[in-house]
Amino acid sequence: MPFTYPYPRAALTVDCVVFGFDEGALKVLLIRRGIEPFKNRWALPGGFVHPDETLDAAARRELQEETGLRDVYQEQLYTFGEIERDPRERVISVAYFALVRRADHLPAAATDAAEAAWFEVENVPALSFDHAVILKMALERLRGKIRWQPIGFELLPKKFTLSQFQALYEAILGRELDKRNFRKKLLALDLLLALEETTTAGSRRPAQLFRFDQRKYKTLTRKGFIFDL
Repeated sequence: MPFTYPYPRAALTVDCVVFGFDEGALKVLLIRRGIEPFKNRWALPGGFVHPDETLDAAARRELQEETGLRDVYQEQLYTFGEIERDPRERVISVAYFALVRRADHLPAAATDAAEAAWFEVENVPALSFDHAVILKMALERLRGKIRWQPIGFELLPKKFTLSQFQALYEAILGRELDKRNFRKKLLALDLLLALEETTTAGSRRPAQLFRFDQRKYKTLTRKGFIFDL
């Protein structure tokens, strides 16, 4: 005889805050909803969790289905459960935030997303559901985390200049940083590999290119190293 569950159950969704960095600005990827509720309004990518999948798997699936993005840095952010956050029914959402290199990932809307587009985080349109609250929390998490984990490298090209790296931190933190002190502290971490390549993009003279030494970072972390920038 089938077991009868005596308690009401809320629906479960995942929502994804996808950050990218381009032209000196921190950006977030939004989708324009193709269905009700909030049809034609902008929202974070996301959707309902299938009964046979984990939360992480659901977040990856929804991100791929609605934006075409896959294999990106992604981690769980927070659980949002305000009673009237969704006009359809009682819905609890587990939010994630993701970081992508814009040049490596070109979004393409699909399924119930009519469009996918990047917006500067300081200039986003009105968002559906409670997605403005989710975005605000994701931004706060990102601002705190880049100080003690090298996740900022997930937003930069694999080869970057020190100016690009500083511009990224300034865009995320929302303030200017002293050039000399910032670079001194960055280089003192000894986690950058200087390449025998230069670039003139955005500068009148050639600028040294660097690459993040992921292998060295993992080795140092196992020995108790703390990333502090």
